[in-house]
Amino acid sequence: MTTRTTTIACRPMRETDLPAAHALSQAVRWPHRPDDWQFALRLGPGFVAEEDGAVVGTALCWHQGPHHGSLGLIIVSPAHQGKGIGRQLMRLVLDDLGDRCTLLNATKAGQPLYESLGFQAIGTLHQHQGIFTPPPAWAGPRARPASAADIPSIVALANRGTGMVRDELLKQLIGVADGAVLEQDGAVTGFSLIRPFGRGHVIGPVVAADAASAQALIATWRDVYAGAFVRVDVTGSSGLGEWLAQAGLAQVDTAVTMARNGVPARDDTLRQVAIVSQALC
Repeated sequence: MTTRTTTIACRPMRETDLPAAHALSQAVRWPHRPDDWQFALRLGPGFVAEEDGAVVGTALCWHQGPHHGSLGLIIVSPAHQGKGIGRQLMRLVLDDLGDRCTLLNATKAGQPLYESLGFQAIGTLHQHQGIFTPPPAWAGPRARPASAADIPSIVALANRGTGMVRDELLKQLIGVADGAVLEQDGAVTGFSLIRPFGRGHVIGPVVAADAASAQALIATWRDVYAGAFVRVDVTGSSGLGEWLAQAGLAQVDTAVTMARNGVPARDDTLRQVAIVSQALC
């Protein structure tokens, strides 16, 4: 009797790997569509782990300017977990990112691996989703639809709210999303984007000066998307949990936001209340 051994090999991800990557995300019950995978790979490099030509793991990363980055879509096939594949893939994306300050959002299961690689917890992220309820009368500030003329302001606000250079990411997002902005004295002071993702639509990022402004930027979408499945991932410090639940978006999960090589220096007068996605941050 002979025992057959196999070897796990890692290599750069190609577009032809996307169907297999999508199948992996389905195996672990993540909601990503093929289009969501394609968008993520268009924005940054990825790696796959193979066994006998079959993709059994993925990892992607994104450069957020010269000093910052994020990583995500770290998936290992359930049948291959516990074999060190996730660590191999993490080493590859970390090598690609170099000494950048790097962010990720971790599940409880993944947190020990990330801690062993130098990541530290810096906050929490609350995933809210459900059927958007019809909007009640809104007494707060009013957002308006974003236009092409608002793009420079949106990009600048995104950079200030995160402390990272996100020009390319925001321009790509604007190409697939609808936007809304708040104005004060003719200047754009906050924005939100909504785009197709997963089971329906996702709101994010949302960048605002305070909770009332963030509510206005989210509430503006309830006119169009009432009755639709919507997701939004907000920071644990956003203070929006109860309000979102009243809007039909219950909290369904919590992730741990982690950083390596420091923490981005954000603008204290502005904050990113809702992220782009748990991978892109």
